Amino acid sequence: METKKNYTLPIIMMILLFGMISFVTNLAAPMGVVLKAQFGVSNAMGMLGNMANFIAYAVMGIPGGILLQRIGYKKTALLAIAIGFVGILIQYLSGYTGQSSAMIVYLLGAFVAGFSMTLLNTVVNPMLNTLGGGGNKGNQLIQIGGSFNSVMATFTPAFVGILIGEATKAQITDIFPVMYIAMGVFALVFFVLLAVSIPEPLAERASESLGTLMSGALKFRHFIFGAIGIFVYVGVEVGTPGTMLLWLAEDASVGASAAGLVAGTYWFLMLIGRLVGASVGGKVSSKAMLATGSLVAVILITLAIFSPTTIQVPVPAFDAGSMSFILTNVPINAMFLILVGLCTSIMWGGIYNLAVEGLGKYVAVASGLFMVMVCGGGILPWIQANVADFFGFIPSYWVMFAGFAYLLFYALAGSKNVNKDIAVD
Repeated sequence: METKKNYTLPIIMMILLFGMISFVTNLAAPMGVVLKAQFGVSNAMGMLGNMANFIAYAVMGIPGGILLQRIGYKKTALLAIAIGFVGILIQYLSGYTGQSSAMIVYLLGAFVAGFSMTLLNTVVNPMLNTLGGGGNKGNQLIQIGGSFNSVMATFTPAFVGILIGEATKAQITDIFPVMYIAMGVFALVFFVLLAVSIPEPLAERASESLGTLMSGALKFRHFIFGAIGIFVYVGVEVGTPGTMLLWLAEDASVGASAAGLVAGTYWFLMLIGRLVGASVGGKVSSKAMLATGSLVAVILITLAIFSPTTIQVPVPAFDAGSMSFILTNVPINAMFLILVGLCTSIMWGGIYNLAVEGLGKYVAVASGLFMVMVCGGGILPWIQANVADFFGFIPSYWVMFAGFAYLLFYALAGSKNVNKDIAVD
């Protein structure tokens, strides 16, 4: 009788990696406050770290999938973890580099860390599903991993905000505790995964060339619109709280510490939204969920743009120090931006499902192209930061308005498959 293997330890490691994806990714935006203070740069320059992190997806998205097929999931995971450690180490070393080159070193570290996040994103979901034995148990583990991902997204900006303290005096060295945690977790997971034996998910090799499959997927109009949708979605998901953090950190009535706590609440609402979305997902269509989320987001962004910043309201802010919520007074515009987190929480799955519907054999390569388009999380916030430099923080949210308006268009019209005559078997 075959003994059933216990994969508890590697499962825990994969869930930790799920959290690290969010931890490292969400470190980039609040670091903009530090870069602005230490180097006296513009909002656009402050967002370069975030951009470097996400541009790595455009570079590594498709090669990551090829690497996965050639060396397998465990080796890819180990390589991703090692690259992640190096990326954080380079960012850490930027704190000891001369003022003239420190920012360049930091940006290099952010770019290298982005390579790691790209590879981890291709590995973690199927690995958790396999370790859980597939089916409902595998899906349950993925949901647990996703929830921990959201918890870390809530924790990171709040913790960084506490470490920064006074925004105008922030230095890269202030963030060292976060980097120690990141490097420690990467090192722990690397040696644990290296030591344990885990099953390999099947990575099927397509009979057709990558170029043929890519050109086939790009014949579907709704997929092209959907790929643009993913680019836009990740951009508005990151840009909405990222620019808000930069704005509130400069607001004398709020400050950097409170700004980080408030940004954490945005990500906490994303966690709540995902849990609600998962509970109703079997009854509500992807089209309806995406349309509703986009419409409400358009309304909230509009209210944020036109509401007077002089009106202050109390909002719950996640305090990483006490691990609890406190009330913090912020301009009412910020309250509307925080609520956008509920809208963005359910969008990724909806866009993906609508974009790959009817693609058949092209679904795998379509997923790879989706990973490339995640680079929108760096480009769109950078565009918004440029607008903020010229016209102010609040007017810059017209960039987010345009993004959510596009997602509403995609849900209502762009997601319709008008290419059903193309063979997909």
